[in-house]
Amino acid sequence: NMAKSRPGERRTSARTMHFIWIVDASGSMTVDAKMQTLNNAIDESIPAMRDVAEENTFAKIKVRVVTFSSGARWHVSQPTPVADFTWTDVEPKGVTDLGAAFKLVAEEMTVEKMGKDGFPPVLVLATDGQATDNWKAGLEALMATPWGKRASRIGIAIGQDADESLLQEFIGNIEFPVLRADNPQRLVTLIRWASSVVSQA
Repeated sequence: NMAKSRPGERRTSARTMHFIWIVDASGSMTVDAKMQTLNNAIDESIPAMRDVAEENTFAKIKVRVVTFSSGARWHVSQPTPVADFTWTDVEPKGVTDLGAAFKLVAEEMTVEKMGKDGFPPVLVLATDGQATDNWKAGLEALMATPWGKRASRIGIAIGQDADESLLQEFIGNIEFPVLRADNPQRLVTLIRWASSVVSQA
């Protein structure tokens, strides 16, 4: 197998692909145990991501996580190789400051921070509601960055009340629909699908 490098030989061909979860941690996520379902689903999708990462030796997949509620914060701030990535449950409370999350991610989408020759990053947004801050300004800030514009953006609607038009605008591609997660099993399936398809791209 030509792809396997000999011991001591440095493979220079592997390029980094940043995978960023943008996770709704607002109080409404406590309803119908949506947060627990999402926590479990992401946790259960990690082995599938690892498999993909092992198959694709040309891509170094690094994962991190932003959560948003009242404000936004890094839940996992360091870009973590998928082999080392573990999920820590998110505790929901507060409002839905999605714009703040977009701005936080936008700060990372620069050539200075990401280099210029990696794979386009993957941004996966999972939300159950309506944003409570100026999400459009946040999205504009994200799209104004070189890597934010080139990112593969996936939107997952959790439950019936998610703002699908917001998610569609985030995705920015009519051919790529909002993924609807109406029950726990569907959510696990979607997240597995999102993490594997995207990693293969």
